[in-house]
Amino acid sequence: MRWMLRSKIHRATVTQTRLDYEGSITIDIDLVERSGLWVGEKVTIADVDNGSRFETYILAGERGSGIIAINGAAAHLCSEGDKVIIMGYELVDAPIKAKVLLVDGENKVSRELEYRCSLSIPTEGPEGTRENPPTPSSSPRTGR
Repeated sequence: MRWMLRSKIHRATVTQTRLDYEGSITIDIDLVERSGLWVGEKVTIADVDNGSRFETYILAGERGSGIIAINGAAAHLCSEGDKVIIMGYELVDAPIKAKVLLVDGENKVSRELEYRCSLSIPTEGPEGTRENPPTPSSSPRTGR
């Protein structure tokens, strides 16, 4: 069994940091549902602007609000306006497809991707997917 990426919201903008709040991340329920994440699910958050990375759980935010609020102690790790990557994982015994939402500065979905994970490095594929490249007969770096 392996932990595999199942859902990702890529480069969401932090709209609020709320130190005096139960610990969690509040996410617009539209994004939660569309990404395949669940309220209460454990997620990893990576802050693109400062490099912090932490785990928390999801609370539902107002539908259509675009809210991405970092709550509780984690509010020390992010600032309003920071870009974050929100990742959910699944423990599986075979490769899975991951749903990825790319969002704009107002946390509205601008593009949807699917990552097809397997034993080699995923690359950009057709129709908004990322999939494994064909195995080359020679290495482009060494020519061997």
